Amino acid sequence: MDLRKLKTLIDLVSESNVSELEITEAEGKVRIVKSGGAVVQQYVPAPMQAPVAPAPAAAAPVAELPAPPAAPAGHIVKSPMVGTFYRSSSPGAKPFVEVGSQVKEGETICIIEAMKILNEIEADKSGTVTRILGENGQAVEYGQPLFVIE
Repeated sequence: MDLRKLKTLIDLVSESNVSELEITEAEGKVRIVKSGGAVVQQYVPAPMQAPVAPAPAAAAPVAELPAPPAAPAGHIVKSPMVGTFYRSSSPGAKPFVEVGSQVKEGETICIIEAMKILNEIEADKSGTVTRILGENGQAVEYGQPLFVIE
């Protein structure tokens, strides 16, 4: 990565409210973390590809790789943010939905806690919940499938 570009990124992180920045490019990955007043950077170069040896004259049997898992049928409700997934409003409370529950568009189906804020996630389609893909209390990523509604 160009040193001028790296210096610019460090300056941007130092002068902004951003506490962490990670950029991946063909040359490698840069991670800049602001801790306290100091900015810490890590640089990981891209892995070098090993040269490929020529194939032997006699062809060996090729093992077939397993097929990737099929996407669940139906409408998938995905996480709109990174955070912690909760199926109910409090630890002892009844979950918002179960497999087989009828939901209406706009109805709360779970909560995702992000930065100490509890965000109610609503069904974006009416139907029946056929699968719950999120694990209660576990971290979820942006775009991660949480429910299947048919």
